Amino acid sequence: MAHRIIAQIVFVGSRVVGRAFTEAYRQAAASQKYAAQAAKNNPNAANNLAASGLTLDEACKILNVKPPKGGQTNLEDVTARFKRLFDVNDPQKGGSFYLQSKILRARERLEMEVQEAERAAQREQELNDGWKPKVYKDR
Repeated sequence: MAHRIIAQIVFVGSRVVGRAFTEAYRQAAASQKYAAQAAKNNPNAANNLAASGLTLDEACKILNVKPPKGGQTNLEDVTARFKRLFDVNDPQKGGSFYLQSKILRARERLEMEVQEAERAAQREQELNDGWKPKVYKDR
């Protein structure tokens, strides 16, 4: 009788572990496809996703702001929402450290997107104007 119970426990346990493994594999495959598609559309998108761990859409939903259009967004609004949500979720005030870290990553992701757009605009401006090196005469 005991061997039958032990066999059932082993069988059920292996089914649970097997299902968890297959679900994790499916999620990893979907994430890989998403990153590949994002890399096709925007070569810097995959780097940004890997650096922050969030997509731009997730970051906008967390902070409840509109996605940047053309790399332009209201950073004051993002900072104000960040500060309010970060303070509300302070672990010493009964908040969640996990949520606090997600809020921080969301702000970093939005700032990263704006910085990338500014760099691209600066490169474009430099290409249009021609390359003019900055020379310091006091050296």
